[in-house]
Amino acid sequence: MNTEVWIEGKQVEGNISDHPSFTGVMKSQSKLYDLQLEKMDVMTYASSKKGEVIGLSFLEPKTKEDLERRRLMIQEWAKTSAGMLGRSPDYMNTAVMAFAAAADIFAGENKTFANNLLNLYEKAKDNDLSFTHTFINPQVNRSSLYLEKSSEIISAQTIQKNNDGIVVKGARLLATQGGMTDEILVFPTFSSSFDKDFAYAFSIPSNTPGLKFICRESFRYKESAFDHPLGSQFDEIDTIVVFDNVTVPWDRVFCYQNPDASYKIFVESSFYPLIAHQITSRRIVKTEFILGVAQMLVNTINVGEFQHIHEKITEVILGLETLKALLSTSEVNAKLDKWGTMVPDFNPLSTAILIYTRLYPRFCEILQQIGASGLVSIPSEVDFSSEIKNDLEIYLQGTNVNAKERVRLLRLAWDISMSAFGSRQSLYERFFFGDPIKMASNIYHSYDKNQGISLVNTFLKNSNGNSSIDKT
Repeated sequence: MNTEVWIEGKQVEGNISDHPSFTGVMKSQSKLYDLQLEKMDVMTYASSKKGEVIGLSFLEPKTKEDLERRRLMIQEWAKTSAGMLGRSPDYMNTAVMAFAAAADIFAGENKTFANNLLNLYEKAKDNDLSFTHTFINPQVNRSSLYLEKSSEIISAQTIQKNNDGIVVKGARLLATQGGMTDEILVFPTFSSSFDKDFAYAFSIPSNTPGLKFICRESFRYKESAFDHPLGSQFDEIDTIVVFDNVTVPWDRVFCYQNPDASYKIFVESSFYPLIAHQITSRRIVKTEFILGVAQMLVNTINVGEFQHIHEKITEVILGLETLKALLSTSEVNAKLDKWGTMVPDFNPLSTAILIYTRLYPRFCEILQQIGASGLVSIPSEVDFSSEIKNDLEIYLQGTNVNAKERVRLLRLAWDISMSAFGSRQSLYERFFFGDPIKMASNIYHSYDKNQGISLVNTFLKNSNGNSSIDKT
């Protein structure tokens, strides 16, 4: 049975991988799995139970060395997409691993639910399953105390249970790569703290009856990697997920009508630090790529003599080195959690996550400022094989490259910073971990400031009555 996917008012017929809106990103994803076979020493590990080779993104870290191995593997995958695949398989594999490590949280309500989650983890490892996920309710009302009381169900919720499982009706937002993956992982939302009908968790195949993915417009406007070097390959289409009385079998349920467990799975598991470690590892590769593009622009249009250019490039360097330092610190200060998982320090990682919401839009602005009008003087690939080819070769040549290579670079900078694909990337990185203001508030409340206060109090106590001024 094919997964039900809708785009531009039409249901996708046949293999989704053959559809022009999806073929680019799905080919890019397949290359990641090919890379696992090509670089097995970096990309895989041996299962302790079965001795089989498993994708390293599923590895539950037990040592600091395991965290380093995970980082190197994540970055190896990220290099194939310049870090532009925010939902490469390692993201969700990390989430499944983190939740499975803390599965006992769900055992409090029903031991079977915890076992279901552990069984999914084992199945995912054995079969290298790919996942999308959804945590967000439709944005009917974003006020902090909004509770859905509409007579018509909007946000996905459980409406009944039977011998077969639980029945879910309603919608969820922002399943990136929805319809393209093997499974969809559905975990609680914030409203789970208030209403038991929203307090559920499960994973089901993407082709489950009644499950529908409604796509936004594709940003893969052309197949040409010259015209759309990033969008043609890495557009991870975002979807609205509709559950039309979907039956979730009991062996796929991890949590049912349990607000307490729905809250604890995020607070007491190490989901956030492990996911932040994956995200920051990828973003380092992405930032290094942007640095390379920016410097190549400088070289191509010969503006390296200007100090304002030096300042702009240095901004990217500072961002890159800051991310690297924060990631390194998180690994150095890693500790075992109560589940026996080696967890990176979340303080530097949460700092890295929040900083990037400001850094990334600035990086795009820097590319725009360096490229300037060159970013709109970008003829397409077919122009270079037409009768106007000679005009282009004369008038669009660069300092040290021919016109076609210069335009190829400019189109890359444009696709990062100005195209529909690029604009979506900016929004994506800005809100990847949620509202930056809320993230800042969380850091404010969770960060231990007592050491700083103690330092000040000690200083004031020791300075009391002691003057450095000689009064004689």
